[in-house]
Amino acid sequence: MKAVHTPWYMNAIFYEVHIRAYRDSNRDGIGDIPGLISKLDYIKDLGVDCIWILPIYPSPLKDDGYDIADYYGVLPDYGTLEDFKTLIKEAHKRDLHVIADLVLNHTSDQHPWFQASRSDPNSKYRDYYVWSDTDDKYSEARIIFLDTEVSNWTFDEKAGMYYWHRFYASQPDLNYDNPAVIEEMRQVMKFWLDMGIDGFRADAVPYLIEREGTNCENLPETHQILKSFRAYLDENYEGKILLAEANQWPEDVLPYFGDGDEFHMGFHFPVMPRIFMAIRKGDASPIRWIMSQTPDIPEDTQWCIFLRNHDELTLEMVTEEERQWMWAEYAPLPRMRLNLGIRRRLAPLLDNDQRKILLANALLYALPGAPIIYYGDEIGMGDNIWLPDRNGVRTPMQWNDHTNAGFSEANPEELYAPVIDTDEFTYRKVNVEQAAKDPDSTLNKMRALIKIRKSNPVFALGDYRFLAENHTECLVILRTYQDQHILCALNLTDRQQELTLHLPDLVGKRMHDLVSDKYHGRITSTETSLHLEPYGFFWLVCQD
Repeated sequence: MKAVHTPWYMNAIFYEVHIRAYRDSNRDGIGDIPGLISKLDYIKDLGVDCIWILPIYPSPLKDDGYDIADYYGVLPDYGTLEDFKTLIKEAHKRDLHVIADLVLNHTSDQHPWFQASRSDPNSKYRDYYVWSDTDDKYSEARIIFLDTEVSNWTFDEKAGMYYWHRFYASQPDLNYDNPAVIEEMRQVMKFWLDMGIDGFRADAVPYLIEREGTNCENLPETHQILKSFRAYLDENYEGKILLAEANQWPEDVLPYFGDGDEFHMGFHFPVMPRIFMAIRKGDASPIRWIMSQTPDIPEDTQWCIFLRNHDELTLEMVTEEERQWMWAEYAPLPRMRLNLGIRRRLAPLLDNDQRKILLANALLYALPGAPIIYYGDEIGMGDNIWLPDRNGVRTPMQWNDHTNAGFSEANPEELYAPVIDTDEFTYRKVNVEQAAKDPDSTLNKMRALIKIRKSNPVFALGDYRFLAENHTECLVILRTYQDQHILCALNLTDRQQELTLHLPDLVGKRMHDLVSDKYHGRITSTETSLHLEPYGFFWLVCQD
């Protein structure tokens, strides 16, 4: 059980924003920081506690900003450092925290460090990257971007050597065996923390160190470096957080929490595809199984849980048979697939069925951890599979049914990407303005779920126990914290379900559904019955 006085991030709801996609303030067709500032009230009203913004740094944008050319600036398309300071100030005024991406593993090949490194063997920057005379070192490391890269090594004509990269060839990896690189990244952290930012989502952290004879992931030296960053944070910046993006099995993510001295938070990647599996199969077993593989984590650390984000729905942490099934069920067209994943948004994945969308969110929120909402999923936005790479889930936010969905006043052909204007997902039907007026909209139902989730700390901080494990068509979770008990019962099928629950410890308590605000009777005996509508769910608070 977690401590009574809990840090802010433990019971927080996060909202992931792609600034390029959110709101254009200057009519150039590209979202920007002033545009985001203008929408902070909307984000606050959603019930969110913290905004996570994708990279805003100067970049050639070969990987949507994860290829950084300058760690100390803002891409001119997005605004200025002064704009960013204003964003922090305005967010804090609304009790919103802001975390930003810290890309530790690699830079752009356009970064001055790399240009100096390749140009001059005597430059101090030569040792900022991982160079080799051959391309046969570290042969046991997997290739992550299978669709585009044939090797983790690329030959550079100017240097006459090969450089190492775990992602695109345009993203050379930094050499963390060089103490100067560690110090550089500490200075980067200092720069943004001094500006008032509340922490970092650290990108691709398992890959910082390379060693022969290993897969070059999760190495002990990597953890030593990350612990040094945490120690620096703790010594100088109270209340700031580090969130680990380690796309690994839960047991392999556990070391990233250290003894409470490494990351404050870590993404729980493998639970996400299993939520989709469970809903499509009408079978709770995948969720129960992955949670059984999830170890306890140190006090005052927290999992981050999510349904979708800016990347593909990754299928790295499933079996080959499960991956093929997921592709067949959720990505029947080849265009819907990318690397080892699926490049689609939440609503299209769930057949634009509001019952399934709310069920998936209610299931996510019923699990321990801090949920992350991907911008636009709260209104049921669609995707555009005909855009390249992962851009299909990064289209403009749909604010209203006016030109460009209210995202921009530029000419439509000047937008960085077209707004979605097809079929059931057109911005003419799916937008914030219309959703806000409709009490039964996904947006308003999501707001209600978030409010309940946040006002009941049991969800983020409590213990959990699965019940009715022989009734696989429903997922039943009992959440307990101090003297509070909430029974979450979720029907994963399109059929009505009758549940009989064995609740000897709760006899005498009354059940009240937090979602519908309806009384569900008293638990009078050890066996209690519940009736669930198709894809229906209850969050029943059990109290005297």
